Amino acid sequence: MEPGDRQRYLRALPKVDELFLLPPLQSILKEHSKTLVIESIRRAVDKKRQAILKSADLREFLPAEMDSDKWAEAVREELAEILRPSLRPVINATGVVLHTNLGRAPLAAEVLEHILEIAGGYSNLEFDLTTGERGSRYEHVEEILCRLSGAESALVVNNNAAAVLLSLNTLADGREVIVSRGQLVEIGGSFRIPDVMKKSGARLVEVGTTNRTHLRDYEQALGEKTALLLRVHTSNFRILGFTAEVPLRELVALGTSKNLPVMDDLGSGCLIDLSRFGLDPEPTVRYLDPIKKNPLNRALRIDKLTLAGLESTLRLYLEGEQALTRLPAFRMLTVAIRDLERRSRRFLKNLAKEVGVLCRLRLKDDSSQVGGGALPMQELPTKVLALSPAKLSATDLEIRLRHGKPPVVVRIKENEILLDLRTVAKEEEKVLIRALAAALK
Repeated sequence: MEPGDRQRYLRALPKVDELFLLPPLQSILKEHSKTLVIESIRRAVDKKRQAILKSADLREFLPAEMDSDKWAEAVREELAEILRPSLRPVINATGVVLHTNLGRAPLAAEVLEHILEIAGGYSNLEFDLTTGERGSRYEHVEEILCRLSGAESALVVNNNAAAVLLSLNTLADGREVIVSRGQLVEIGGSFRIPDVMKKSGARLVEVGTTNRTHLRDYEQALGEKTALLLRVHTSNFRILGFTAEVPLRELVALGTSKNLPVMDDLGSGCLIDLSRFGLDPEPTVRYLDPIKKNPLNRALRIDKLTLAGLESTLRLYLEGEQALTRLPAFRMLTVAIRDLERRSRRFLKNLAKEVGVLCRLRLKDDSSQVGGGALPMQELPTKVLALSPAKLSATDLEIRLRHGKPPVVVRIKENEILLDLRTVAKEEEKVLIRALAAALK
């Protein structure tokens, strides 16, 4: 192909204003703004230009193949892409229940209903309906949190890092905080505990070594400027082997003897004991008044939608064991392996009808992860569907699934796509089969 041929096709591309005046495109203006339509035309023309530059066969770009209706179709596709939300639902087929990158725990149906009800109108967010005076947003959840955890008081902010920042700023601004060197971790998004502490105004005092810290290390670091003893949840970082750390009970006893507060950054915690399902126990949860009054709290406070979701979820916990069946994450964590296998076999049979010749399918034993920072070392036995595409590599299929509508997130292991139905809702199964069929074809 001569360079001049390609240039001729490029010169033949219509101008934006010419396309804008075409009748099929004028009809689009009845549905969308002029600004959006023009931007979509520009994107469609640019995409066609890039295709011409990369194509080895220019016959698909003949004038007959680039009529007004096809341009209108291309513009509509660009419009749909512009208007499609960036934050969108995905099917989580990884088996990781509390997947930090996929939004962690799904919400229960009644929680979603309450959020929608609150979001669609006005609410008593900070209004006391009894007295007719200004109220506190935290009252909606504080009593429930105290009842569930046994705490004397409670405060909710946007996330764990915000809680650490606010607490340290209130209790230790300009003073020293003692923490084990082995707990100075970096969590997701490159947020490091020492950096959070620095922003709070507290001065870090490291004790012990990376793998071993003893009570005497804390005792030797105590001084006139010591404001607080801190224990930090290490998220998905663990040191195994020759290790030692101070139990919380001993750290609290030391703090009490020196009249110092001890702050335990749990990271997660759990309001229901899941140890009988094979999961390791998680901790189940006088200094909050000044923390509540800290001006920084206003910048970190939760909004009404978060508050609505949290309150509704906490009320489900009040039902005790019923929460195991009503909260999606608990259902995923506690599902019996025999039920998971039975469901996976049915899914395999239905999937084989659609894609049987396009791939090899088999059921195999594997393990599901509880999730990112919650129980990072904890795995659950599971059954996965192993899929080997006939005409694609596993990597290519993973990319197609991830770029699909809806996106599907899977695992690759030993050049096979693994689908773990533990984290796939039953109502998503038909959608998942269609997505797999489309990606394989």
